[in-house]
Amino acid sequence: MEISYWEILLRLGLAVILGGMVGFERESHNRPAGFRTHILVCAGSALIMMVSAYGFTGQLGSAFQPDPGRIAAQVVTGIGFLGAGTILQQRGSIRGLTTAASIWVVSGIGLATGIGFYLGAVATTLLVLISLLYLGQIDRRLLQKRRIKVLQVKAIDQPGLLSRVTGVISDSKLDIRKAYLKAHEYDSSLEKEVVEIELAVVTPQNFEENMFFSRLSALQGILEIIWQGEDVPVYKIDSDQ
Repeated sequence: MEISYWEILLRLGLAVILGGMVGFERESHNRPAGFRTHILVCAGSALIMMVSAYGFTGQLGSAFQPDPGRIAAQVVTGIGFLGAGTILQQRGSIRGLTTAASIWVVSGIGLATGIGFYLGAVATTLLVLISLLYLGQIDRRLLQKRRIKVLQVKAIDQPGLLSRVTGVISDSKLDIRKAYLKAHEYDSSLEKEVVEIELAVVTPQNFEENMFFSRLSALQGILEIIWQGEDVPVYKIDSDQ
């Protein structure tokens, strides 16, 4: 079975276009893998698929039956290493999973384009773009909006206070959206400078508030915690803080 030069150019060109469409969306959101990476993955997958399906016909005799899936199957394995490189772990939170998934899907689009399954490649690209462009907005506006909380922490000003507070927040798998550090005030009763930190955080669905407040209130210098306008009592304040 042979394939014409025009068909080869058509399939490679379509792979570049489809991969570029997904990559452009990732690039616009400053993701680790963007426009060029998705184009290279999609075009490379299409080429590997064509080599696997047509590259050996007529070279090993008529009795030889090529298996198009032998070489192309290795794309799925190889793309896993590339996708793993886009996943970043930052103090208990994992970022880049969506980009890694988009690279994996783009490799499948390239394989479909390389074998001539144009409808599947185009339809998948459209579904991926809809998922990335619109479903993410639905998640941010409807789902995450319900989980955004305001956390106010009042504490004695001391070196490393902010990093310790954000460390507890990150370890509790809370995503910090905004943070404000208000002006210092002198507390005459404590004879020390007091600072107030206000943070907007996104809570996971299985968020354990009691454990979080217990860890946060145990930090040195914490005086008061306010969660969504409700005071969370701090039962013990060390006078030596």
